[in-house]
Amino acid sequence: MSDSIEKSSDAIKHDLELVDAVSSLNEVTKTESLNRSLSTRHVNMITIAGVIGTGLYLGTGKMLATGGPLSLLLNYAIIGLVVFFMMLSLGEMSVQFPISGSFTVYAKRFGNDSLGFAILLNYWFNDCCSVAGDLVALQLVFQYWTDFHWWVISLIFWVFLLALNVIHVRLYGETEYWLALLKVITILIFFIVSIICNAGKNDSGSYIGFKFWSYGDAPFVDGIRGFSSLFVSAAYAMGGLESVSLTAGETVNPVKVIPRTIKATFWRIMIFYIFTAFFIGMNIPYDYPNLMTKTVATSPFTIVFQQVGAKGAGSFMNAVIMTSILSAGNHALFAGSRLAFNLGSQGYLPKFFTRLNRFKIPYVAVIITWLVGGLCFGSAFVGAGTLWSWLQAIVGLSNLISWWLIAVISIRFRRGLAKQNRTHELLFRNWTYPIGPWFVVLFGGFIIIIQGWSTISPFDVSGFFQSYLELLVFPVTYIFWWLIIRRGKDRFVKKEDMDFDTDRYFQSPEELEEKEYAQSLKGWAKFKYNFVDNFL
Repeated sequence: MSDSIEKSSDAIKHDLELVDAVSSLNEVTKTESLNRSLSTRHVNMITIAGVIGTGLYLGTGKMLATGGPLSLLLNYAIIGLVVFFMMLSLGEMSVQFPISGSFTVYAKRFGNDSLGFAILLNYWFNDCCSVAGDLVALQLVFQYWTDFHWWVISLIFWVFLLALNVIHVRLYGETEYWLALLKVITILIFFIVSIICNAGKNDSGSYIGFKFWSYGDAPFVDGIRGFSSLFVSAAYAMGGLESVSLTAGETVNPVKVIPRTIKATFWRIMIFYIFTAFFIGMNIPYDYPNLMTKTVATSPFTIVFQQVGAKGAGSFMNAVIMTSILSAGNHALFAGSRLAFNLGSQGYLPKFFTRLNRFKIPYVAVIITWLVGGLCFGSAFVGAGTLWSWLQAIVGLSNLISWWLIAVISIRFRRGLAKQNRTHELLFRNWTYPIGPWFVVLFGGFIIIIQGWSTISPFDVSGFFQSYLELLVFPVTYIFWWLIIRRGKDRFVKKEDMDFDTDRYFQSPEELEEKEYAQSLKGWAKFKYNFVDNFL
């Protein structure tokens, strides 16, 4: 034991010397100018806020009605596995280079300029559509309470989101922390209520068990067509997990914070998606009246609460869903504004996108992303429900494409490190490499292709374009930059020429001392330290 402590101390001393050397020689180029004010608890809760959102509350009921209970459960499990492998790949790069923009910057550094532009613009548009989708969802939620003019509801929350994002980043972090905490508590209460409902405390007064898994066409409704059509909805629901890396440029001690957050992804997917899908499938039949509508009155969460006879269940769940959607919109605007900031800093858009206020917030990027998010007002022409379905399809497929590209970039990143004999420099290793990234590339690509298969036979024009429209956006933006802007002269960077020095992170002496202190703790002291550091 003493030998291991001595080795750890030697490693810390070596790292301290390395920090001093780098500081004196200015060997590392820094490009960040944002404010590092997000703590471990902020980043943890921001990730949770990204997990529990509009898709889980408003999309799960439609998924159950379309594919049945087992299709719902398996889709969340499959997409969850893809996301987990993707997050490990992304975490490895984000710890090494904790910069605002994350994988959108890595695409340019380890791919080429056109790839960086295409993924950056695609993901920024994804977040803009997410903001719009969340504001449209708020209109659907408020229909449970009132027929008040929809545009007033959207306008109020639209302005509120702007206010949260142009002030100090800690305000954003604190807001997300408390909203996420509310969502976690509600999900845990939902699990308890679901067990009570299934045990016999329901409208029929009888034990339910698994009878809805063998009821009618269950557990697979509409066979492979119903099963494959749920992939995009599941991707929409899980979208946002990868955006935790976008906070890396504003995270205190990312070498400690990001790995913890990445490793917790598995349990968050298991608890918030797999368990939720399991309980919903057990307690609600797939043909429950109006389950496919997008109103809170028919949300599966509300249905379970109503089954046990809880007073005011509808309004309670409606209020929770409203705060969850607001949190999701806040999360999307934050992430989208950081991407717009990077569009400017990398020269894809005018430099005024990089302007910061006194709190070091990219306020121009925030405002422009916020304005594009005003697409929500288009629901006046096509209807809130219809617009939300289109935005859900666009964002869901965009998420799948982004995850696929992150895996591709990760593979190139690792190959470049190996070529330059620098793999030993990794601060956090993806233990699934190379199987994990290749699984995302191959299986994720397969999902992207088949997710709209149900619209082909019989051919549904509207459904086909809704399923595959986003698939055209990425190649079009790539070809535009490669052919029009770069005149076809934009080649992929060679492995031996990849830049592994710019923005590389070195822990400060204070961070290294904290690391040594944490490693020295044992038993209750270690548990107490980790709990306080992560949640308080």
